[in-house]
Amino acid sequence: MTNHSETTGSAANGNDGGRGSGGKRSDGRDGEGSGIGDRIGIDAHGAEHQVTLRTPGELADALPYLLGYRPEDSIVLVALHDRGGRGRFGGRARLGIPANEDDWAAVARQLAHGLITGSERRGAHPEQMVAYLCQEPAAGETGRQITDRLAPLAALLRTECGRLDVPVIEALCISDGRYWSYCCPSEACCPAEGLPMGLPGTSVLAAAATYAGLQVRGTLRELRARLQPWETAAALEQEVALDTAGMALVPRMLDLTSRVEVAEETLRSARRTMTRFAEAPLMPGNLRADLRDDELLGHDEAAKLILGLQDRTTRDRAAEWMEAEEAGPALRLWRALARRCVGPYGEHAAAPLTLAGWVAWSMGDEIEAREALAMALGADPSYLFARLLHQACNEGLDPESIRSCLRAEREGRHREEHACSASAQSSDAERADGLALPPNASCDGDQAASSLGTAGALPALPSLADGALSPCPAEIVGAIPAPAPDADKPLPASPSATTSRRRKRVRPGARADARPNPAEREKRASSMEEAHPRSRPVGSARPGAVRRRAMGQDDAHRPEGARPGGSAAEEEG
Repeated sequence: MTNHSETTGSAANGNDGGRGSGGKRSDGRDGEGSGIGDRIGIDAHGAEHQVTLRTPGELADALPYLLGYRPEDSIVLVALHDRGGRGRFGGRARLGIPANEDDWAAVARQLAHGLITGSERRGAHPEQMVAYLCQEPAAGETGRQITDRLAPLAALLRTECGRLDVPVIEALCISDGRYWSYCCPSEACCPAEGLPMGLPGTSVLAAAATYAGLQVRGTLRELRARLQPWETAAALEQEVALDTAGMALVPRMLDLTSRVEVAEETLRSARRTMTRFAEAPLMPGNLRADLRDDELLGHDEAAKLILGLQDRTTRDRAAEWMEAEEAGPALRLWRALARRCVGPYGEHAAAPLTLAGWVAWSMGDEIEAREALAMALGADPSYLFARLLHQACNEGLDPESIRSCLRAEREGRHREEHACSASAQSSDAERADGLALPPNASCDGDQAASSLGTAGALPALPSLADGALSPCPAEIVGAIPAPAPDADKPLPASPSATTSRRRKRVRPGARADARPNPAEREKRASSMEEAHPRSRPVGSARPGAVRRRAMGQDDAHRPEGARPGGSAAEEEG
């Protein structure tokens, strides 16, 4: 059940614009008044393409063009605004017809309240309203029986709109290829057996819509079929692939180190699939196109993508593919992944469905956007990203503000990656000069999450801004170490230490204060010179030697086993 209008606001004082239940005939239609053609004309599609509708039949033919699809089992309200004595279409709202008649009053109140107050928030209180009830007959039922059964619902809609000072000037029931009016009392105009609908595409409004480039889709049921999970024999194979991928990926996604690798693997795989979709030849018809996309996406590949998108930061980066040449293949990929969320993995569909809704909305297709986002909330009602987008889409907000946010996020990450690449090149140059550099903390471009929502996500990765890593300043290898506070503990070995800085080694049985004889002193000096040739510059490291950093004043108080700057000594071999 999708609401195509605003759903918040406050009620206003009512009147008898709906005429209550007085003057009704036994079939629920008014016993007084005249048809809409005698009261008002309606201009559609703005100033450039204006079409005047004067009869209930023309209003019935106009409904698919007002919504962009053919509604089924739906209550539709269309607001009219007065302009120079003529009505003009305004906001539209749709809800499914509840199966339980006890819910009709609440649904009529919600729909009228939401559309009228939503129009007021936009600065235009509607003057009139047109109501539609669309339902196909069940087996053994006729359109006339549908009309009679839904007559109390039509009366409730008129009453609720009248309470908000917006009269319903026409209420139509469309069923089994015919239409009935609950407001027109004339048998000549609107007979009890109803009137046949015109052939699709033959009305004046259809011609004007075609000229204006407007298209009417099929039904919402056909649209939802492109996003619903498989129910074929291949669903079991996909479920097995999801189980297998889950055992391999979930432990890696829970690890802070390997989680970044999973995110990059997911995004690379998604890009490869999008390229594959873009290079495939176009197929006529939605069904054939979807089947071809399913053939281009393997079970294992789809499983890894579905699980990888459960990470919020990965999903937000994928949401950046919403315009230019990326949008079309991305939308096809998200649809295909939503169809692969089979069996117990139905909740996992919230991520690809939300992405499909976002891309569709960004491309200007509000119909598919609303349905995809509503299905995402059906899969996971707590998915905040879908809730925020669904509300924004229903309120008619411009998606450009969200696109700008994602563009800025993408550009900022690219700048960070470029800075990290430049820093790595500088590090290599300094290492070649014999400098010991600080630990190279990786720049986490996935850290910044989109401001659109944080639902359904693992915890964000640490970054330098979080204080998880704190690089130490650059230090020069071969710096003279500071004296140790305890003379009994040996100083750390330094590759640049001279013979005069080495501790004296006492042989067993010798006195500690004894001095070596001249011959022994010359022999020891000769061996030291061989071990440390003078031709080597001070501060350079021997091949195979361990490079150690100088100890500062704070290092003297570091607990035993702690590493300077939080990093291990670097080995050069």
